[in-house]
Formats: sequence, structure tokens, C-alpha cells
Amino acid sequence: MIWCSGWELASAVSNSGGLGIIGSGSMKPEILEMHIRKTRNATNHPFAVNVPLIYPYAKEIMEIIAREQVKIVFTSAGNPKIWTPYLQEKDIKVVHVVASSKFAIKCEEAGVDAVVAEGFEAGGHNGREETTTFTLIPEVRKAVSIPLIAAGGIATGRGLLAAMVLGADAVQLGSVFAASRESSAHISFKKKILESMEGETMLAIKKLIPVRLLKNEFFHQIENAIDIGSGREELQDILGKGRAKKGMFEGDLVEGELEIGQVSSMIKEILPAKEIIRTIVQEFNLAKTQII
Repeated sequence: MIWCSGWELASAVSNSGGLGIIGSGSMKPEILEMHIRKTRNATNHPFAVNVPLIYPYAKEIMEIIAREQVKIVFTSAGNPKIWTPYLQEKDIKVVHVVASSKFAIKCEEAGVDAVVAEGFEAGGHNGREETTTFTLIPEVRKAVSIPLIAAGGIATGRGLLAAMVLGADAVQLGSVFAASRESSAHISFKKKILESMEGETMLAIKKLIPVRLLKNEFFHQIENAIDIGSGREELQDILGKGRAKKGMFEGDLVEGELEIGQVSSMIKEILPAKEIIRTIVQEFNLAKTQII
């Protein structure tokens, strides 16, 4: 949720009964500190911060999170053993994102409080395993006893119910909120999400780090380079720096990186977070009665 989930979206989700998460992966430490304080001023409810552990500012960000007394941290893209003890010593719950049952087990051994099992339908950076959510959730449920949060390809109340039937205790939603009214994404990117059709996202840049993108000129540049056998260095040159910001935050739909999940084809309106959550809960409750 880089470039999409700042204080406005996080506080709106928390105020509506969910757990809002600030996406720190696109923020320098001082910017994150400002977003944490604004979130706290905008909600009396719990909220979290997501920290990609490969981020160069990870140490400074963890120190800010501890100082600002954020109570929940979602970590990803790295070894959970590095920061879990530090955070838990400060009474902060730690949730780590995984793409396989093997890494879920490692997370439980590292002492995390919960895991997010994310299938490869999800937008943005993804696991190399390419395991779908419906396959991943029951595998992780068998492998660990800690709370399990399902992610990837979930945007509706029926999807929430299906994930819970498979063993999830909760779900994490990204794409549906990327196109919300409170998302900090550029309006052009939000409209592009609404226009997307089934099959218009694909996992790309696998030689560097897998990421699910909407197909555009940049996507095709990467695919063409791979087709002719370009190596990591050449692909890194094409990727350059700031592609995600260019696409999602600045609205360059041609040369930008447009990270979004497969469920983008199901999103047809730019709605407030409160309305998104209300609709999902309503559909979840209706689906439960129909199954029973």
C-alpha cells in the first residue's frame, strides 16, 4: 500500500471498525512520524504501521514507532527475528507477512504474534512461490497455531467468509482501499483501477523481485526485456528509481509502476472507506445466513 495508505486512509479504516495500517515503505522517517501523529489525532481507535524490513530507513522507522507508542506493527520483506524482540519488549504486537507455510513456521519460531498469509493474487510485491490464497491459507493454518490473517484476492464479504472457512481468523485488504476516497493514490490511478478488466494484472519483474502490476507501457518494456534475455542489471536500469511513485502517486499511467491486485477488476466505484467496510460486513453476514 505504498503511496496509497497514509494517515487519512488509516484513520478512516480504524474509525469504521477495521484496523487501519500506515504504509511506511514510501515514507522517510520524518514523514512517517507526521503520519502517525495525524492518525492519532484523527482516531481514538488502534492503528498499525507496515514496515518492509529491506527498507533502508527500517532502523529509524522502528525507533519512531516505539517512541510514538504505536501498538501494532506489520513487518514484511525480511527476517522477523531481527525486530520482533525489540518491538515486543516495548509492548508492540508484531505481525509478519509470508507467502508460504515454511516461512509461517519460521515466524512462529521467531515469536511473532500473528502472520499474514498472502496469496499471489495480491497487488504489489509478492512471493516467488506463486501460491494462490485458497491453497495457501489451509496450508498455513495446518502449519502454525498463532492467529492467521488472509490476504490476496479478497475484496468482498463473500471473500472474507471464504477465507475464514479455510482457517483464517481475519483478512487484510489492500486493492479495494487503494481506490478508496481517502487513499493518497493519484485520481488517474484510481480511475485506471476502475477501468481494469479481468486478466489485466500480472506478476512481473521476477528476476528482481516479483510484483503484480497493471499492464501498461512500462510493464511491456520489462516483459520485452525479459523475452530477449536481459539480465538483472539491465532490468534494474529499466526499472530505475521512483517508478511506483510516478505511477500511483503522480498518476503517470504510461511510464509508472501501477501496483494493484487481481481484484482490481471487481472495483467499480471510488467509495469512502466507511462505505467499503459497511458493504463488506453486510455481505459477509448475508452470506453466512445463506450457507447455514
